[in-house]
Amino acid sequence: MSTLVAITITILLLATFPISGGHINPLVSFAAALTGIASFSRAAIYILAQCVGGIFGALALKAVVTNKIAHNFSLGGCTLNVVVPGPDGLVEIGLGTRQALWLEIICSFVFLFASVWMAFDSRQAKALGRVTVCIVIGTVLGLLVFVSTTVTAQKGYAGAGLNPARCLGPALVRGGHLWDRHWVFWAGPAIACVAFALYTKLIPSQNLHTIK
Repeated sequence: MSTLVAITITILLLATFPISGGHINPLVSFAAALTGIASFSRAAIYILAQCVGGIFGALALKAVVTNKIAHNFSLGGCTLNVVVPGPDGLVEIGLGTRQALWLEIICSFVFLFASVWMAFDSRQAKALGRVTVCIVIGTVLGLLVFVSTTVTAQKGYAGAGLNPARCLGPALVRGGHLWDRHWVFWAGPAIACVAFALYTKLIPSQNLHTIK
């Protein structure tokens, strides 16, 4: 699954880079606004478009898969728990709120630090090239999803969301348990963005791209 995530993100980044600079994730757009790389108005437009895209993506997926697949995979949404049959009836299993929030914060910050910063820095972006940067970002995201699910090894937890828009679409389309503690997938990245913005204040910013 993490390999598919990496490949998909890489392709999407390459496809959207000429249009928006690869802004397909509210996590990236909000961080860009906080660090002064993009204006808040532009970031807001990006985030709105990303959320709309997430909704249409979930609707498209629902239209082409069976109800069983949609149920088993929650339309690719973000989940912290699942309800399964138990000896005494239905049982809810999954990840605790505190652990899930910390994982979301840490994974989001690592994603920004290890990959997105590379795209924002004009020196590294020029030295590595657009394709390499997109591959690195996709790979890091895939690895973080893999690590977050492997570390917890908890059934019902789909791994770090790392993209609130991706979590929002299936939640609106399918509903149910996808709304359970859905705020974690927004609060975690938001906190990570603030922490990342504070971190960038400690290093020179003259080599950062600015989106006008």
